[in-house]
Amino acid sequence: MSVFTHLVVELGRLLEPVLAESATAAAIVLFTMLVRLALHPLSRAAFRGATPLAGCLPLLLQLPVFFLMYQAFSSGGELLSHRLFGAPLGSRWADALGEGGPFGAQGLVFLALFGVIAVVAAWSAVRGRRSAAAAAAAAADAAKKPVAAKKSAAAQGPAVGSGRAKPGSKAGAKARAGAAAVPELSAEQQEVMRKLGGVLPLLSFGTLVTAAVVPLAAGLYLLTTTAWAVAERAWLEHRKARAAARGAALAETPGAGRAADGAARSSL
Repeated sequence: MSVFTHLVVELGRLLEPVLAESATAAAIVLFTMLVRLALHPLSRAAFRGATPLAGCLPLLLQLPVFFLMYQAFSSGGELLSHRLFGAPLGSRWADALGEGGPFGAQGLVFLALFGVIAVVAAWSAVRGRRSAAAAAAAAADAAKKPVAAKKSAAAQGPAVGSGRAKPGSKAGAKARAGAAAVPELSAEQQEVMRKLGGVLPLLSFGTLVTAAVVPLAAGLYLLTTTAWAVAERAWLEHRKARAAARGAALAETPGAGRAADGAARSSL
């Protein structure tokens, strides 16, 4: 714990000429961002799985850091004397209510923290529901394509139905891109994904409850790591969508199936 405390104190001293008494709070935010940056490769690897539970491993690895943050601002130490505006970093929401109510100097700091956490949680919930709906729709479309292909082949005759798409043809490239993009899921798996997609995004609002019972410093850590996680996933989804668009464009070019597959794999 002494190493952690020393690091936060030193970061706070570097920021003190600019942020004065709020330098330690800014150091906590900066420290959290450094931790998330170090875990970014794991977040990318988890995202490639494209499951509702993607990103759980980086979250679990942060628990020891959160525990150190909690202990540093719960037990006696030099960090307890630092403040964020009018609120000590070691104070809790209950302490703020006793020192002037929700609209006192400390109460306003906590209300601002809760407001920002609520905005981030809402953003996370909206994006989570959209991602789950898109994944369910893509899985349903993938399940319908084989049936439609068989009907089309039967309608065109046995000569067409028995033939195979050439490796360099447009049909072959599209088939490979579609098969690589969306895994085939059973009806039960699709239902589980739909339910998880509706429930998991709401868990982000649990951060509000946690921030109300932990020290202010730990609340800052929760806010920063949650905002980073939501922004990181949005960025990864954006890159994936751009890669899919490039892959679709390459698939329209004869003999470009391998290039499309390589672009999709290298995007993440």
